[in-house]
Amino acid sequence: MSISDLPAINATLNGTCAVLLLIARNRIKHKAIRQHRALMISAYITSIVFLGCYLTYHFNAGILHFGGTGIIRPIYFTLLTSHTILAVTVPVLATITLIRGLRGRYRAHRAIAKWTYPVWLYVSATGVVIYFMVYQIFPSS
Repeated sequence: MSISDLPAINATLNGTCAVLLLIARNRIKHKAIRQHRALMISAYITSIVFLGCYLTYHFNAGILHFGGTGIIRPIYFTLLTSHTILAVTVPVLATITLIRGLRGRYRAHRAIAKWTYPVWLYVSATGVVIYFMVYQIFPSS
């Protein structure tokens, strides 16, 4: 594996996290608490691995340029901006939410999870979209 492999690995980790979050949400709706817990711990670990790979890549790869032109540029930068701003909150939100759930503080857990879940899911899903836009559809020349 080389540094150039990390963007695809990062997109895979983001996509995996999004799927885990969706399944975990389904499991808790059906009162499958043990499955929900296992899936959320898996999503959290997946996000930690992602963060390590992401930081490794960006510390080594330098500045990337988006290759798209025309109307896609403002669309991309709007998506990137919202993704980046919300991504900064995910480690804090996810950690607090996970700790509250694991400690059995379910009322407090649910109170923050209603914010954590959509933000975390959005960040994970848009991470995959951004990968495809930057590396597959509109790579820089």
